[in-house]
Amino acid sequence: MQPLLSINDLSVDFIAESGITNALKNISFAVNRGEVVALVGESGSGKSVTSLSILQLLPSPPVRYSSGEILFSEDGEQVINLLHRKRNELQDIRGNKIAMIFQEPMTSLNPVLTCGDQVMEAILLHKKIPKETAKQKTIEWFEKVKLPDPKAMFNGYPHQLSGGQKQRVMIAMAMSCEPALLICDEPTTALDVTVQKTILQLIKELQKQSGMGVIFITHDLGVVAEIADRAVVMYKGEIVEQNMVKNIFTNPQHPYTKALLACRPVNHERGKRLPVVSDFMDDLRTETVKKDIATTILSTVSTKTDLLLSVQQLSVWYPARRTLFGRAHEFTKAVDSVSFDVYKGETLGLVGESGCGKTTLGRTLLRLVEPTNGKIIYNGADLTARNKDELHSLRKEIQIIFQDPYSSLNPRLTIGSAISEPMKVHGLFTSDKQRKEKVTALLEKVNLRPDHFNRYPHEFSGGQRQRIVIARALALNPSFIVCDESVSALDVSVQAQVLNLINDLKREFGFTVIFISHDLSVVRYISDRIMVMNKGRIEESGPADDIYFNPQSVYTKNLIAAIPKGIIA
Repeated sequence: MQPLLSINDLSVDFIAESGITNALKNISFAVNRGEVVALVGESGSGKSVTSLSILQLLPSPPVRYSSGEILFSEDGEQVINLLHRKRNELQDIRGNKIAMIFQEPMTSLNPVLTCGDQVMEAILLHKKIPKETAKQKTIEWFEKVKLPDPKAMFNGYPHQLSGGQKQRVMIAMAMSCEPALLICDEPTTALDVTVQKTILQLIKELQKQSGMGVIFITHDLGVVAEIADRAVVMYKGEIVEQNMVKNIFTNPQHPYTKALLACRPVNHERGKRLPVVSDFMDDLRTETVKKDIATTILSTVSTKTDLLLSVQQLSVWYPARRTLFGRAHEFTKAVDSVSFDVYKGETLGLVGESGCGKTTLGRTLLRLVEPTNGKIIYNGADLTARNKDELHSLRKEIQIIFQDPYSSLNPRLTIGSAISEPMKVHGLFTSDKQRKEKVTALLEKVNLRPDHFNRYPHEFSGGQRQRIVIARALALNPSFIVCDESVSALDVSVQAQVLNLINDLKREFGFTVIFISHDLSVVRYISDRIMVMNKGRIEESGPADDIYFNPQSVYTKNLIAAIPKGIIA
């Protein structure tokens, strides 16, 4: 029988004034009914271009399909080439026979329409049924994707839902017309491990019930092991390997596949240097990865008496309900009576699900969020008692690396100006020439080139932008840095590079780190101690390996159980 989808010798080019970019180079693979095929590779490998080509969602120009065919056969007999379909014919296929779940649900959902109306719109577009029936069908799908209180969710707007709930709305929308093929484009990348596990189970469950084919796009081979039957590994627009998932894990053939498997922190001892893709792709090192990759780079806490930061009964409450006269009588306790110490030279990991209070706590330490009560003692000084002018001089000492580097960089400033700006504010160096020399040195420290000085943020990849904000944080020679989910949205290969970089810089500059993440495997790898946070409180804390390998609380055990660990031979 004809496969559900066959891509044969497909090549896609992007044509610009600067030249032609070959995004896909003669790729071929098939998807059968009832099968989950994973497309794996880092950013820029061609995964999303492949998926968007299937639905013909890429604008032409600048896109040119230079060769190949995309064959779709819903019934196994009649075959259509999607590359040759007219626009009105494609409209009948999109969302009806082939549906797609996009990576970022917030940008995919219309903020001015209720979630129910958006799913109903998809149903009414393709099914000739009354509006009331479509509404009932939408509520039924909200139940199937396990949204709490489906009737209330029908009238809710996207901003009122959590990240995991928005992703479920997108799944309901994609599944509502019962498509033959579902394309999932990194649907769990920025989600907590617990929410991610739930979403993966949900997609697999719905796929088994309906017997549809699924293309699941991801950069994480651990996720592939959870959901896929077969894996197609892509690198720089080419397919370098495809096989059954178990064979990919137990006997990878291509150096790039080996690299993707090797660079996940869950596979490594705490503090050992993570291997990166170049270690495997360099012909001189493919046979045996150099031993110095495993060089120990653990930070060492000199003594427990070197106290740097002491947090005492810190709380941050937000008004949840107010009286008729505007007085708050109910509060959301984002941080609730938290106390802990941080010692000089250590990395303290702060882990928990979205909404547990991690980011609020991190920002409160810098007084970017004002505490409701409690004390923050830094180097003997109470930060909560300092006024704005007194805090200004301490800002040099304490820096933060934000989760999304693009939104924390001014798009109108070159990165050279962005990094030198804090130096000007705090009066470091006497001339622009000296500041430029310092910035150039910092760029080299974070593995960027001096000629990047005059480029703008949009000219860099996500991993490069993350290095830029790390360089900016180091510009003032701080002694304390808060890393807020600084690797959560990065490819595993780029994530390994950034984690190695943080460890290298920490060893060189000797600063102290609070590393915030929802991924316990990453936190365990980089931290000396771990604090687990849940609903504004510290659930448990202790040495990194103790928390990871011998957790005491049920909440921590659930976080660890949700980490995609891959197939163990």
